[in-house]
Order: sequence, then structure tokens, then C-alpha cells
Amino acid sequence: MTAIDANSFELAHQMFADDIASRAAGIEIADLGEGHATATMTVTERMVNGHGITHGGYVFLLADTTFALACNSHGDRAVAARADIRYLRPTRLGETLTAVAAERIRFGRNGIYDVTVTDEQQNVIAEFRGDSRVVPTTS
Repeated sequence: MTAIDANSFELAHQMFADDIASRAAGIEIADLGEGHATATMTVTERMVNGHGITHGGYVFLLADTTFALACNSHGDRAVAARADIRYLRPTRLGETLTAVAAERIRFGRNGIYDVTVTDEQQNVIAEFRGDSRVVPTTS
């Protein structure tokens, strides 16, 4: 791993360490590489909606967090410029969800990333697409 790679991953790891919302939801990093990331989350009682299924906001949070890890893996501070999700099947209390983010393209200060969320049986739960934008670092 080059020094640039180490710094890239350091930025993504520090961003995650400072992300109280994602950590409070129990999201864990399973894999992080240049332009890609994998994260997991187990559905708790607090994440279940009135229909007895996982609230879509938590599925979005997992996908968005994984997207953030992937687009910050290059060492540049990036934020979401746009994101959308398609929910394909429900999940329930106790299930562990896995999100895998893959960079599709980076150009200038922009990037496009796809995230697939699956359940323990590898069924696709949701498909997420996010556009990132590199922003200036703050001092």
C-alpha cells in the first residue's frame, strides 16, 4: 500500500469514527478499498416499523454510510450530491444486512457509486445510487 493509499483509508476510517449516527445503528466496516466498501448492520427492535419490517430509513442509512466510505477512500473529502434507493424486499428483526459499494466513475470533483444491500441469504434488499462531490477541506 502506498502512502497515498494509507492516507486515503485513514480519511475514510476517521470519517466513520466521527459518524455517531452510523455507529449508533451498529454499522460495522467489513471491507474498505480504493473506490469500494462493504459494511454490515443487524436489524434491532428500534429499527422495525409498524408493519414489523425494517424501516427503510435504516436500510438507506446502511447504504449511504457504505457509499460515504467508498467515495472517501481516495483521500479527498467527499459528500453526497444526490442519492436514491429502490427497496426490493423487506427484512425483519435480527437479520444482518450487508451493503457493498462500488465506484462506477470518478471525474473532476464528481463520482458515481452503486450500492447493493443484501440479506443473510444473499437476496437483494435494495439498490442505491449516489453521486459524490469532493469538497474543500476545512482548517
